Amino acid sequence: MTNSGGVDGADKKIVAGILGILLGALGIHKFYLGYTQEGIIMLLVCLIGGTVTCGVGAGVVGVIGLVEGILYLTKSDEEFVSTYITNKKPWF
Repeated sequence: MTNSGGVDGADKKIVAGILGILLGALGIHKFYLGYTQEGIIMLLVCLIGGTVTCGVGAGVVGVIGLVEGILYLTKSDEEFVSTYITNKKPWF
């Protein structure tokens, strides 16, 4: 599927960025981009690690999600697609 700008996969950038910012601790943005293993890691660290560490684990993955969401939104469409869709870079 091609967006109106013509870069295949760039349509995922906005949604992934917003998911990373709002629900980053749960790894929802990872699942959306197809990074299932990384999404499960973030979800488990948030839920289980957050419980064991009284929220510290959840806070850490929440910051990671926030940073990733901001990175997604600040990249150009071409750079986003090249990095996260084509080359499948799972972290930052």
